[in-house]
Amino acid sequence: MSTLTDNHVDFKQELPAVYELFNQIHVEIAKTGLDSRLCHLVMLRASQINQCSFCIAYHLKDARRENESQEKLDLLPAWQHVDVFSAEEKAALEYTEALTRLDRTDEHGRIRSELLTYFNSAQVAGLTGVIAMINVWNRLHIATY
Repeated sequence: MSTLTDNHVDFKQELPAVYELFNQIHVEIAKTGLDSRLCHLVMLRASQINQCSFCIAYHLKDARRENESQEKLDLLPAWQHVDVFSAEEKAALEYTEALTRLDRTDEHGRIRSELLTYFNSAQVAGLTGVIAMINVWNRLHIATY
């Protein structure tokens, strides 16, 4: 058990089995064949929206390791207004924003229909999982520090 004298509670330390299950979810999602570079863009964008500094730094590092272009990383917050992102990436980023900003009234059905023009149903399910999990990770890291 951690001490609460510094108001710091380490989720990984307190619930290691749950932490490992969360990591295992990513292993299973990877089996859908989603491009890892796309996943890093999605996780980075959600982390930017949620203002999770730990996850932003983490996914920037991963995206660079996967040779993502610096231009895309720089322009990610403005993805809707630039043409450096493919139609497939823009569809995934729109879905990311819709599932991360739940207070908006996005047309989820329309967004899913567009996704299905670029991804198979398993990949859309995987993308949903990636977005759900990065939102979980963002909240865990924000709550920890």
